[in-house]
Amino acid sequence: MYQEMTVALIRDRQDADSVQVAFSESARFYKLSRQNPKFADILGHLREAHEKKQAVRVLLSIPQGEVIEDVESTARP
Repeated sequence: MYQEMTVALIRDRQDADSVQVAFSESARFYKLSRQNPKFADILGHLREAHEKKQAVRVLLSIPQGEVIEDVESTARP
């Protein structure tokens, strides 16, 4: 199930196997694995949402989990 969340911070260390993402709605860090086949697209969506201060819909690997599987824009046409 997708959750609507607002990107607060993105930590992208090149030597790490994942990118850490914090959302305004949660006090914890979430992980976007570099092994995710959609890594570049997802990271691009997260960065754009952070710049524009827009929410995104986030799909986690398991409910209440910490691994980001996918994101969707919340922008309406």
